[in-house]
Amino acid sequence: MNEKIAAPNREKVVNVQNGWLMLPVVILLLLGSIALLIYSIAAGDRLYGHPVWPLFITALLLLPLSIVMIVGFFTLQPNEARVLVLFGEYRGTVRASGFHWGNPFYSNGPAIDPGKGEAVGSQPVGAMRSGRKVFTRFKISLRARNLNGEKLKVNDKRGNPIEIAAVVVWRVADTAQACFDVDDYENYVRVQSESAVRHLASQYAYDHGEENEVTLRSGVDDVSQALTRELQERLSKAGVVVEEARLTHLAYAPEIAQAMLRRQQAEAVIAARQKIVHGAVSMVDMALKDLAEKRVVALDDERKAAMVSNLLVVLCGESEVHPVVNTGTLYT
Repeated sequence: MNEKIAAPNREKVVNVQNGWLMLPVVILLLLGSIALLIYSIAAGDRLYGHPVWPLFITALLLLPLSIVMIVGFFTLQPNEARVLVLFGEYRGTVRASGFHWGNPFYSNGPAIDPGKGEAVGSQPVGAMRSGRKVFTRFKISLRARNLNGEKLKVNDKRGNPIEIAAVVVWRVADTAQACFDVDDYENYVRVQSESAVRHLASQYAYDHGEENEVTLRSGVDDVSQALTRELQERLSKAGVVVEEARLTHLAYAPEIAQAMLRRQQAEAVIAARQKIVHGAVSMVDMALKDLAEKRVVALDDERKAAMVSNLLVVLCGESEVHPVVNTGTLYT
């Protein structure tokens, strides 16, 4: 059997009634139905000994209708949207901020626990424990959000265990995809971000890569761009746009941290020694050239070798040098 793959949902922006225009209508309808109910009872009792049934029935129909219409009012803050779902069918998304009125039968969405923000069907576990339920009315924040990932222990490209963490700045761009294409878009972003960071760490070496190789420690900008691209590919099906993604923590795992620290110290000592020797050789060469050009003293090869040896000892030695005065000659 060939299974049909559901096409991704696409957001459709719609407008609803202005709440300030509908408010007096609903109030008049509510007060009018109450007044009509009272009048039908009072006038009927005075004239007929029973309510005026046509007016009484009309008032009974208008009163619950006005009460139901009150449920249609809702407000949206700047950078907030509401997804309109009527009897299981997506009707559009309201993005304009302000006071609105829509069909009272638009779905309120799943109930959530105010403390944890988690929902399981229509009765979240946390909400049942706390005895409180909050209906989101399918409101979705369009503001930029930060996801500060936890430290993950993974292996880099060379198999070294490292600790890595990242922060992701993201926002919802398509409310229809966020609501209907994934089960819980916030949890989806969290899980996919962790998966992307793990995959990224396995593609790069921590440091000491080959020539012109990008590493996690040296190529911060390149690594951040690669992480952003991968996250965008993963989160696009949830209608999420990744604004920025950067590493916030990068270190060797504790079990190899000491060994890597000793290696770094050894490399630093070798680099310092190379620089010292290079500088000392340059200074000795300069000294010999100046002595020869200015004809301060004529040195044969043996005296030059002795002078080079003494200067290198003085310039490369770590301890303080104590001069020794030679009252004889080089050959005595």
